[in-house]
Amino acid sequence: MPEERLQKILSQAGVASRRQAEKYILEGRVSVNGTPVTELGSKADLEHDHIKVDGRLIHAPKHQIYIVLNKPNNTVTTVSDPEHRATVMDLLRGVKERVYPVGRLDYHSEGLLLLTNDGELANGITSASTHLAKTYVVKANGALTADQEQKFREGVPLSGRRTMPAGLKLIHDAANPWYEVRLYEGRNNQIRLMFKHFGRLVEKLRRVRIGPIELGALKPGEFRYLTMEELQKLKRAVNTASKEPRSREAV
Repeated sequence: MPEERLQKILSQAGVASRRQAEKYILEGRVSVNGTPVTELGSKADLEHDHIKVDGRLIHAPKHQIYIVLNKPNNTVTTVSDPEHRATVMDLLRGVKERVYPVGRLDYHSEGLLLLTNDGELANGITSASTHLAKTYVVKANGALTADQEQKFREGVPLSGRRTMPAGLKLIHDAANPWYEVRLYEGRNNQIRLMFKHFGRLVEKLRRVRIGPIELGALKPGEFRYLTMEELQKLKRAVNTASKEPRSREAV
């Protein structure tokens, strides 16, 4: 097997996403044949080199698995948490292969979260160049005006950079209305910040769809494995989204 970048090897081995693996390397938590490695360009061969993370020898996964989890509120989307809060990994009872979350949902957000040990697919889903659609239902503490809705769809300035066009649809009109929001990017706390830009606070947020994968009837804290048909649809969607220009109009 030819040498590959360490972050790619760690991702393929189900240790962490490429982005997280890069942090492990920079933090000095990765060693190759007993020597700590801290440079991101470093390469190794998983078949012939002894690669360790936090002193633990890593191996190629025996099986690639793909999990859909309904993340509950008050849960961290990480493999471990220094504050000892509940993590999504605590919910995966009976899963023998080592997996990690694909992307994230913040502590108080709920809904669809994918977990896998397929580093290439995970990287494709989370890559900034892919723009795979993700759909959420959001409860706000007040309605947006028609003008604000249109500006929301067109994109709003956050931290000096305008968000991409987004989908927005009112699905329950009330004093505290519910909206369906569709994003093609994934900035930290993006939906909450977009509503805050218009003077509204998000009271509840639940992701219900990633590309062709739907949350369905899973209850909070429950998980299931992707079917082969779902996996094939997801891979096709990632491949298609990575090739499409993101000049689409908001819907």
